[in-house]
Amino acid sequence: MKILSIIAQKPMSTGSGIYLTELVRVIAKQGHTQGVVAGVYKEDIIDLPKEAEFYPVYFNSEELPFDIFGMSDEMPYKSTRYCDMTDEMEEKYKRTFLKVIDKAVDEIKPDIILCHHLYLLTSLVREQFPEMKVYGFCHNTDIRQMGKHNLKREFIIENVRKLDRIFAPQKAQADEVVKTYGITADKMTLVGIGYNQSIFNADGRKKDKDVKRLLFTGKIAEKKGVMSLLKSLNKLDYPQNELELTLVGGAGNETEFNLIKELAEKCKYKVNFTGRLAPNEVAKRYKDSDVFILPSFFDAIPLVVIEALACGMKVVVTNLAGVPEFFAENAPKANIRYVKLPILKNMDEPVKEELPAFEEELAEKIREGIEDNSEIDVACVKNLSWENILKKVLE
Repeated sequence: MKILSIIAQKPMSTGSGIYLTELVRVIAKQGHTQGVVAGVYKEDIIDLPKEAEFYPVYFNSEELPFDIFGMSDEMPYKSTRYCDMTDEMEEKYKRTFLKVIDKAVDEIKPDIILCHHLYLLTSLVREQFPEMKVYGFCHNTDIRQMGKHNLKREFIIENVRKLDRIFAPQKAQADEVVKTYGITADKMTLVGIGYNQSIFNADGRKKDKDVKRLLFTGKIAEKKGVMSLLKSLNKLDYPQNELELTLVGGAGNETEFNLIKELAEKCKYKVNFTGRLAPNEVAKRYKDSDVFILPSFFDAIPLVVIEALACGMKVVVTNLAGVPEFFAENAPKANIRYVKLPILKNMDEPVKEELPAFEEELAEKIREGIEDNSEIDVACVKNLSWENILKKVLE
C-alpha cells in the first residue's frame, strides 16, 4: 500500500508527533511505500525511517516567516499560537503546505492519506483532494483548539465531516469529536495508543535504591500540573535525603518555566531538570525511578503513562476523561492511582481555589505509590502496540 502521513508540526517532541513517527516506523517495517509531510525548522534533525520519503515544510523561511503553529498554546519548541494566525499568515500557510503536499501526492500517488489533528491542515487536505481517501487522527489538542477560539471554525467542521474515517485513541475523545464536529458515530474508530516495546521495557531495571525517585516526563508547564506537583512534595514527610524528583522535558514558555524553577529551588526535596531527552535516555530514567507522576489538567491517553508502566513503574495520574476506563479495559493489572481533577475553566485551566485540595490528594497518592511494595506486572500493557494500531487503521 502507498501511504502519505501529514502533520502541521514537528514529527517529534510532542505526543502527536511521536504517534506519527511510530506509525511511520511500523509502516516502513511492514514494507509499505510512504511519504511524510511535516512542519519543521531547517536546523532540525529528523529521525524517520530511511524508507519514508520526507517532504519538509520549513517555518522561519522566506515562504513562512514565522514560527511553527503549535496545537498546544505552549509547545516544547519555538511556536506560534493558532489564535494569533492572521489572514496573511493563513494564506502563506495554505499555499506553502499545499505546494509541498501536491508534490508528495504526485510522486507517491498514495492509496490513503493519514492526517494528524482534526484541524486546519487536515481540512485543507480534504478540500484539495476530494476524490482521495483521507483519514484523520484526533489527538485531543485539536478539540481544545476548537473549544478555545473560532479560527476557520466552519471551514474546519465542514471538511472534517467529509473525512472518510476518523481515528480516536479512546471513547471519551470519540464522543467529543461527535459533539464538536457534528460527526456521526459510525465514522469513528477507536484505535488506542501504542508504545515502542524494544525501547520501553523493564530490562535492566534497577532495584533496592537508597533514594526513592519520582519522575515526570512531558512539557514543563503549569497545564501539565508541574507547579502543583512541586507544591505537593512539600506536604510529604520523608527525610530530605531519601526522596528526589526528576523532570524530563522541554519548557512550555519561559515565564512559566522560571516560576517552576523557583518552586523547585524552594522544594524540600532535590529536583533535577534534564531538558528533552532521546527515547533511549527517557527509558533509562523510567528504569531508574519508582513512581511516575503526571498531574496533567488536559490530555488524551498519555503515552508516557504506558511507557512508564512498561518499564516497571508505579503511576500517579489525574483522572483525565476516559483514561481510567481505557486502562481498566486494556491494562486492568496496571499499578495506577488516580487523582481527581480540580474544576477547570477554558478546558485546561484549574480554578485556583481548587488547587490546595488537589495538591493534598496528589501528595497522598504519591505517598501511596512510594509505600507500595507489590510486584509490578510489566506485561500489563503488552497488547498496546503500534502494530495493533496500524492493523486497525489499514483494516
